Amino acid sequence: MPVLSRRQVNVVFVAILLGMLLAALDQTIVSTALPTIVADLGGAGHMSWVVTAYLLAETIATVLAGKFGDLFGRKLVFQISAVIFVAGSALCGLVQDMLMLVGARAIQGIGAGGLMVTAMALIADVIPLRERGKYQGALGAVFGVTTVVGPTLGGLFTDHLSWRWAFYINVPIAIIVIAMAAKAIPSIKAGGKPVIDYAGIGLIAAAATTMILALEWGGSEYAWSSPTIIGMFAGSIALFAAFVVVEMRAREPMLPMRLFRNSVFSVCSTLSFIVGFAMLGAMTFLPTYLQYVDGVTATGSGVRTLPMVAGLFIMSILSGNVVSRTGRYKMFPIAGGAVMTVGLYLMSTMGTTTSTWLESLYMFILGAGIGLSMQVLTIVVQNTVPYADLGTATSGVTFFRTLGSSFGTAIFGTLYSSHLEGDLTGAITTTGVSPAVAQSPTALNALDEALSGPIIAAYADAINYVFRWVVPVAVLGFLVAWLLKELPLRDSARAAATDVGEGLGAPATDDRVGQLERQISDTMSKARGDRSIMDQVLADSGADVNPSQAWAIGQTHLHVSAKGRAELPAIARQHRMPPEVLEPTFEDLQQAGYARVEGDQVELTEAGQEQFERVRAAWRQWLDANLDDIARTDPDDQVLIDQALNNIATRLVDEHRPA
Repeated sequence: MPVLSRRQVNVVFVAILLGMLLAALDQTIVSTALPTIVADLGGAGHMSWVVTAYLLAETIATVLAGKFGDLFGRKLVFQISAVIFVAGSALCGLVQDMLMLVGARAIQGIGAGGLMVTAMALIADVIPLRERGKYQGALGAVFGVTTVVGPTLGGLFTDHLSWRWAFYINVPIAIIVIAMAAKAIPSIKAGGKPVIDYAGIGLIAAAATTMILALEWGGSEYAWSSPTIIGMFAGSIALFAAFVVVEMRAREPMLPMRLFRNSVFSVCSTLSFIVGFAMLGAMTFLPTYLQYVDGVTATGSGVRTLPMVAGLFIMSILSGNVVSRTGRYKMFPIAGGAVMTVGLYLMSTMGTTTSTWLESLYMFILGAGIGLSMQVLTIVVQNTVPYADLGTATSGVTFFRTLGSSFGTAIFGTLYSSHLEGDLTGAITTTGVSPAVAQSPTALNALDEALSGPIIAAYADAINYVFRWVVPVAVLGFLVAWLLKELPLRDSARAAATDVGEGLGAPATDDRVGQLERQISDTMSKARGDRSIMDQVLADSGADVNPSQAWAIGQTHLHVSAKGRAELPAIARQHRMPPEVLEPTFEDLQQAGYARVEGDQVELTEAGQEQFERVRAAWRQWLDANLDDIARTDPDDQVLIDQALNNIATRLVDEHRPA
């Protein structure tokens, strides 16, 4: 792990934060701009693909980026992902038709997936263990907030500049991210060479894309009974089957099939799919309803979706805190499924006469249902799978949520387009309004009510039709939630329960040891801040050093170079003090025989290394004795746990702070 000063850590974190912000924001920023984009470019039938292409590409890139980061270094992958994101954003702003926009959004999604998963991994690389929890929590919160406030920002750009600026704004920020990353982020490669499941990744990408295309084109481009649509469904099923076969034989599968033997993982993956389906589907098409039916601006439609956001966040925080205190979680997905069903049904009753307050209440109810469900799903999975599968299982649940978002957006779009086409054609014929005016919410709402009324009614009926058809999906989620087993929560799961970012599912690297270190470190806040624990561990170690000497030994070990020596100025810079202030401490270490100091170079003697090992062994014993998680582990996990605990014990010595 590289040694960075506080200023360097903050610069790295800002770069990582901006990268995460860009990628998360573009999941939803276009939803309020979609009606205006359709009015400019046409191609209303491809509207949902503007979101779906981004999500699908992001999902696949997330899997690949984690492996490539281990192979080539996370800094390089982060920078390349930012370059791809810049290119995709610029292309999105320049497109002249809907198909070009869909392609450019896919490029954007590839960059976004790389940015998000590499950002999470970089936190573990460069942030000290004692501070990692608050940085990861901040990153998760940013992911959650930007995901749900994107529609409002998209509306602001659409109303006051142009919908193209929703994409152009990314370019200067991404260039800043690239420059900051080049200067501040250290180059780190993983010790081992990862095995990449190219066949599995390719098959799941092809299967999902084929299925979504069939759902998108069925009933619009081709009849549902046409050979093309039937062939695409059959091909998608065959690809999914091939994916299962490949994953059962792969050395390092993208999604190990053994996870599905765990009923908790199967239930949580199903529920994550349904939550993603409802959340992104609703967030994509609600602004369309509000702009066409209620006649609000793009900005107004983003603001009007905030009750849904409020419901989501309030219930996520509430459920997380209750789970953390009580350890009981089964009630929340059940309640979430029921409330989500009620919310979707109520939204299917909205019409031209529904008041703003009533619409806001319906949105709040839907958001509350999603918030009750989504917060606990990742936590429950992390609580039940073996530690050896922790990273893969966490990534798997996030994968199903994103896949559900892709399918939800596509199916919402198919239902919307198929129902709207006939009614809108009839309304246009009856009123004599041109199709261009009917497709523009601004132009439509400027017409007399006699002309706009039938067209607005067609849009309202189409959105209501969509929500009615999604109600059974929420009912399925409610029924599936009853199958969830309730098991005692690990300490680490309780710690994660209050992190809203954990529930919102920012893509996680599948690095097993890194995930395990994060889980364990979340339970150790008392050790990082309690001096009595540090003093007790030092006393129990049998080491013949005082706290200041222990700190100096740890700092020498932490800052040691390839030549086996540490530089006193580097240690001083990290702690923002002149080297002269530290010189007496290291001279004392030398007089005790634990270090050799030559000029500004420090190296541990054999006796000093022995003292280091004693303190590290004492920290390891403390971890074994105080982490309940470890007492309930699978024997198969022991090698992995030993590696993670040894890493943490080493860092606890390195980062030990005396009074």
